[in-house]
Amino acid sequence: MTRRSTFTDQSVTYGAIGATLAPDLLRYPPDGYRPAEDSVRLGSGAERFERAAESLMTWGIQQGAGFEVVDVSAGTGAQYPGIVYDADGAPLAQQPEPHAVQRFSSDGTPYITAGVAATLRRRGRLRSADTHVLVVYVIDEPGRVGFAYGTTSDGPESGEESFILEHRDDDTVWLTIRSLLRARGGLHRLTTPRQRRKRRELTTRELRALHPAFPS
Repeated sequence: MTRRSTFTDQSVTYGAIGATLAPDLLRYPPDGYRPAEDSVRLGSGAERFERAAESLMTWGIQQGAGFEVVDVSAGTGAQYPGIVYDADGAPLAQQPEPHAVQRFSSDGTPYITAGVAATLRRRGRLRSADTHVLVVYVIDEPGRVGFAYGTTSDGPESGEESFILEHRDDDTVWLTIRSLLRARGGLHRLTTPRQRRKRRELTTRELRALHPAFPS
């Protein structure tokens, strides 16, 4: 059974909340936004999945990509399970009740939950750059975990980014990062060589953050 929680009663800077879940995101993105999807194999086996999941759900990707995660709120705990479908694709007549189960890492760090707000801070030589985000949904399913956050204030980019970890039927473990972004100044800014290079460099760091071949 698929269970998803969402939390959207705080303001974000874009309208298509949850768009990174759309199967056709790459073909039909919202007007003015540039979609992207990248995946990397992290290894195989349940142990690899569990270790990667614990890091993922405690900001391991962001920290591994060079961000300091500060001003983390606990959120309100509001949960919504999403619509659950049967094998034929029809909504179940009786939907599961909303639920909120707080999980923790082995050292007691609370897992990311829907509604958590945080600041992603990158320190530069002259000043720090902050990106304010809100976790808009969390996925916690057998063999599939992750979350997405959206921007909540003006910055170089506006939109949503998701980080989904899967333990597939062939026992391999994969991380998929999807994003839906618009640069300050409009979509054309995302197509400039400098902006594309900066975004590609960040995505590469994010993909490597949980990979055992690139220890932090």
